[in-house]
Amino acid sequence: MYHASGRRNIDLVLGKTYERENCSAARALELVGERWSLLIIRNAVFAGMTRFSDFERRLGVAPNILAKRLDGFVADGLMERRDGREYVLTEKGHELGTVIVALTEWGDRWAAPQGPPILFEHEDCGGPVHVHARCDDCGREIAAADVVAVAGPGADPQRRPPRDPSRPRTA
Repeated sequence: MYHASGRRNIDLVLGKTYERENCSAARALELVGERWSLLIIRNAVFAGMTRFSDFERRLGVAPNILAKRLDGFVADGLMERRDGREYVLTEKGHELGTVIVALTEWGDRWAAPQGPPILFEHEDCGGPVHVHARCDDCGREIAAADVVAVAGPGADPQRRPPRDPSRPRTA
């Protein structure tokens, strides 16, 4: 569906929340899926930002929006508030760094015609850092096309994802 402006109106299709979804990706989007969220987390993880004023200045986000996001991160356990002025990542928040690297790599490939504007390097040796998916059983690196979704222990029995019989398992 499209808004009168010609832009796609996703709220009409998806609604305001993902609460009906039985999916960890949807639940994660509830926490960090808003426009500014991953940029705030990116700056906390990779630039070490902790102060409200630094986030506001660097990102150019409106103070009311920034306050709402940071308060939400605290409420959701992604950050802790310290000394009334600092927002420090928790382990839960810090682990989003891997998600940001993966999303950045995708953006480098599909949305950066001039090349990557940011490169990630290993702090100890300076080598390039990339995200790779690897099978726990066989150890091979895999692409998304080689992955199927199957019901996990937290799946709603009424909403288990169907397995496509045309995609046989390979050994």
